This record gives sequence, C-alpha cells and structure tokens, in this order.
Amino acid sequence: MENEIPFVSLSSGIQIPSLGIGTWKMGEDHRHRASEIAALQAAIDQGMTVIDTAEMYGEGAAEEVVGEAIVGRRDDVFLVSKVYPWNASRRGVIEACERSLHRLGTDRLDLYLLHWRGEHPLEETVGGFEDLKAAGKIGAWGVSNFDVDDMEELISVPGGEYCAANQVLFNLARRGIEYDLLPWCQQRSIPIMAYSPIEQGRLLRHPELVRIAKTYQATPAQVALAFVLEREGVVAIPKTSSVARVAENRGAIDLDISDEDWDALDDAFPPPTRKQALAMI
Repeated sequence: MENEIPFVSLSSGIQIPSLGIGTWKMGEDHRHRASEIAALQAAIDQGMTVIDTAEMYGEGAAEEVVGEAIVGRRDDVFLVSKVYPWNASRRGVIEACERSLHRLGTDRLDLYLLHWRGEHPLEETVGGFEDLKAAGKIGAWGVSNFDVDDMEELISVPGGEYCAANQVLFNLARRGIEYDLLPWCQQRSIPIMAYSPIEQGRLLRHPELVRIAKTYQATPAQVALAFVLEREGVVAIPKTSSVARVAENRGAIDLDISDEDWDALDDAFPPPTRKQALAMI
C-alpha cells in the first residue's frame, strides 16, 4: 500500500505535496508531446500535483504542453511558472505573467518565481509580484537560484518578506545548500524547491547508491529522491516525460531507509563542511 505524499507548508498556510513534476525541455519536440502530456496527467493522478514550468522552457512551449495537460483539471494542480530576469521590471513581470497565463490556458498561477537575478532591482520585481497578487493573477511569488546573500537582500526590500519559496539545484551530488541556505530557509519557513533532484540521471550508477537501492528493492533514482524528500521543507520536482518514470518517482515516498544507510550515503556523497558557491544548471 502506498504511503501518502507528505505536504510542505507555504507561509500562507497552503500545503503542497513534497513531490511534483518538472517540465524542462518539454514542448521542444512535437513527437514527444503525447508522452509529455500523459506523464503530467499521470503525476496529477498519483498526487504529484505540483507542476513546475517557466517561460524559458522551450520559449513558452512547455507552458503550452502543461496547459493542454491540465484542461478540465486546473483546480487539481499547484501551478508554478517562472519569469526571465530581463522581463522582471515592475511592468515587465506583469506582462510576462499575462503571456504565461495565456499559454497555460488559465487565469491564475499558484506560484510565480523570478528565475534568477538580473539587472532589474528587486524592489521592482517584488512590486510587480505584489501587483499580480492583488489582481488575483498569482497566489504567491518566490525566487529561484537565490543564495543566502540574495535572500537577505530580498527580505530587506518592501514586500520581500512575502517570498514563498526558493527553487534551487539540490541532490545527493549537489549538497552545498545544506551548509547555510537550507537552514536559513528552514528557520524562516521558506520552502526549498529542489530542481534536478536526481542530477539528470548522472549519479544513478554510483556503486553505493546502486547497493543501497538493491537493499530496498528500489531503483537508484528512488533512493536519490528519498534523500531529497527526507529534508524538512523541501519539495522535489523531477522532470520526466515517461508515465513509468512518474510511477517510479512516486515509489520513492514508500522507502524507509535505515540510519546506517543514510550514513553510508553521507560517506559516498559528503555533506558540505564550508560555504560553497550556489550550484546552478
């Protein structure tokens, strides 16, 4: 029997599943469109209802795929998109959001993120986000690829304290945020959204990860996902266009890994002992 997917709370009190699905590279090849839509719909069916996309992905094509996948099911999903930094002026972020909403075929986003820092002052971006909230176009806003110093600057600007999430690269092979950013966000109840939580598959042949997976009759990807999901206040958003892989990802929730095997993973993928530059893809 499957365990229920744990929830992570936003500052607004809204709870979202700790496991969702990403859409990077979706919409870039029309031959894959049917499988992409099927994977998104399978994720919704299995409770992985956080769908993460961005205007950058396929220059809007991924948003169009998501829009097609959620027809008639908009209220079943927690919809996340991201704005390019060069579109993140106060007016620009509003206009970019409207374009994303059009491609997604919806009247609102649940969460809208600044994809990474750019030239526009954070005060302008936050102002645009707050305007969108007031208009009912977004439920909440956040950031992506922000390190501790960026977050501290963000919460110092008017309205910055309303940041609802920070989406960053985090997985067994990229643990730098555990040193400072993750605890900083945990202390302030700002969820981390972990993109590329299985390092785009590159770490799945690691001998220790393979050994532990066999111990639990699981796959290396499931163990890698379980590692991310074990962290408080973290939402994992692995991208897949495979219905079978969606089911595999869902199975990570059911793993009950021993302290000894967590220690073995720490030996194989050591946690940071000093500040590291924020990893990005």
